[in-house]
Parts: sequence; C-alpha cells; structure tokens
Amino acid sequence: MRDEALKGLSFGTRAIHAGVEPEPVTGAIMTPIFQTSTYVQPAVGEPHDGRYDYGRTANPTREALEASIAALEAGTHGVAFASGLAAIEAIVKRLSVGDHVVSEENTYGGTTRMFNRVLSRFGIEFTYVDARDTDAVAAAMRPNTKLVHVETPTNPMMKLCDIAAVADVAHAGGALLCVDNTFASPYNQRPLEIGADFTMHSSTKYVNGHSDVIGGLVAVKDAELADDLYFIRKSTGAVPGPMDCWLTLRGIKTMHVRMQRHNENGLAVATWLESHPKVDRVLYPGLPSHEQHDLAKRQMSGFTGMVSVDVGTLERTKALTEHLRIFSLAESLGGVESLVNVPALMTHGSVPQDRREAMGITPGLVRFSVGIEDIEDILADLDRVLG
Repeated sequence: MRDEALKGLSFGTRAIHAGVEPEPVTGAIMTPIFQTSTYVQPAVGEPHDGRYDYGRTANPTREALEASIAALEAGTHGVAFASGLAAIEAIVKRLSVGDHVVSEENTYGGTTRMFNRVLSRFGIEFTYVDARDTDAVAAAMRPNTKLVHVETPTNPMMKLCDIAAVADVAHAGGALLCVDNTFASPYNQRPLEIGADFTMHSSTKYVNGHSDVIGGLVAVKDAELADDLYFIRKSTGAVPGPMDCWLTLRGIKTMHVRMQRHNENGLAVATWLESHPKVDRVLYPGLPSHEQHDLAKRQMSGFTGMVSVDVGTLERTKALTEHLRIFSLAESLGGVESLVNVPALMTHGSVPQDRREAMGITPGLVRFSVGIEDIEDILADLDRVLG
C-alpha cells in the first residue's frame, strides 16, 4: 500500500499493509523472496529502475521491509541490516576520528563491547552516563560530541530516559539522538515522533517475533541521514539476506496482535512476581512501583513482556532459571515463546564486572522475556519453581 494511502490508518493496518504491493507479474499478494545476487542489465551501465545492478546495493524484498519499518516508526526511510549491532555500527560510522559519543551506560552488552573494543580503536571516543538523568547527559556533552545513543527501556535494568528531553540536549549540542527501541517495539513507542533522529531495532526480537532471524532496522525522517546509511551499508556490506527480510516482513504482519499479548502477559507476570516473598525486587515500567512509571505512561503505550527481577544470590538464580519448563534458558528476547536468562553470566558477560555491579547487574538478577503462551500456564510454571 502506498505511503499516501497509509496515512491516518491504525498501527495494525499499517503493520499488515505497509511496504507490501501485489507482485506485478502474477498478482501474488505476498512480497516474493528475490533470492538473487545480481540482475541482468538491459544496456551497459543501465540497471533496471536505475538501481538494480547488484544484490548488496538493492533488493526488492529488502526494500519492502524498509518501507514497512519506516511506516511503523513514523519515519520516511527505513534501512535494513544484517543485525542490530550492524545497524548501530553504521550509525556510528557516520562519525570521524576525534568525534565523541555519549551513550547510556546500561546498553546491551554487545553494544558496549563494540564501542569499547572495536570502534574506539578508530579514534572515536565514548562516554557512558545514566541517561535517566538528563543533566548528566548534558554534562557529558563536548564540542566534538556528534551522537547520543540511548536504550529505553534499557537491557536489563528497565531504566527509561526522557526521549524528548534528551533530544533537546543532543540537538542543543549539535549532536544527533539514536534510540535503541528494541525493548519497546514500534507498537509501544515511536521515538521519531518525540525528537529522536534515528530509531533502531534488533529486528531479531519483537519486530520479527519468532526467534528465527537475525536482523537490524533503522528508521529516520531525514533523507540525507538515510542516504548516509545506505552508502555505509553498500560500502561495508552488512546487508540482510532476502529470506531473512521476508521472514521479518511476515513477522511484522502480526506484531500488533503479538504485542498486545506480550503487554498483557508481561504486566501479569510482573504483578505476580512483585507479591512473591522469594523475589527481592521487580523491574517493570508498567508497575506503579517503578520509579519512572509516570514517564513510561507518557512516552509508551504499553510495557512489553520484558521483566527483570532480583532474587538475591546466584544459587537462587540457578534454582529458578534451570528448572522452569515453559521458560527456556536462553539468550535473546521478544519471541512468541517465553525465555529466561541471567544477564551477568550471559547477555552482559562481556561488560566489566565493576561496571555490571555498579548498574545492579548482579548474579542475582534474572531477566524474563514473557511470551504469548496462556498466562495461566506461565504463572503455574513460575509458581511450581518458586513455590
């Protein structure tokens, strides 16, 4: 469905139709998988439609996915990558030697690892702050700061930053704001609408939703920023395959239905765990007890299925995570099936121990990705193990 026809339609309708046009030769309603590495050119130096010369440069399946995420994130352009990390890397690769990035300290461990151990080797500087404190973000800004990168909610501590306020700080300092929107999904939060310049996803997670694809997506409103990312992707090669794009596009069609259930189940699990005597603390923005609950209500429309809890010790952590039946012990999140992991020993194992502990990522912290199974079965599984 064309962009102009999508305007004014609800999220669910856009999720089903954005980026998808009937295939012109046969009328197939589903976007085909254009499984090709190259294209025959009708004349020397004259690719079809001016762009179909090589698969790394352009692919119709990938373009349908990009149009879809742009529509869902209230952007004008989407750019697809081979992974969420590749998407963040491309955004940072717009910078040059001597440039500076202010980053939320509680980002995904792989993001921190890439910043500290890969991109810093190319002369880009990184400063980490608790972005809940907008003044701390402002204090970290320098004349050479070109990018502010945040997650909200963060992984796994469920911290929020005020996107609009941080955008004002970034723009006042001549920098751009990138929001990792993976935990929220575009169903629950759309950062471009409240000041962000880039919104990105590990589309492996809620966007695809079926634990069968690795991918990354970026949406922007600015054509020049989109052109920069297209050029970087073409030049460095972090393109997703057509089959992965097709699977993600298929997953998007049910995002609104899945996210409704994730939101309901996440809140139910968080509420149940908060009342349990063996759980010391529950971190979930949808609970009134969350210190940033009012901000969550202001900039999010739902609170997802991501719930972190503190059970105190590694012994209690193992007793919980290794004996659940419906929750599988695994990394990743956002799939239809429930997962559980121990961030200090799994997803954030690459973060230095002192930094982990300072943020509260201790061996007693457990992160649940609550799936869309029947809530009665989910709660019964937790009750069986916690007692």
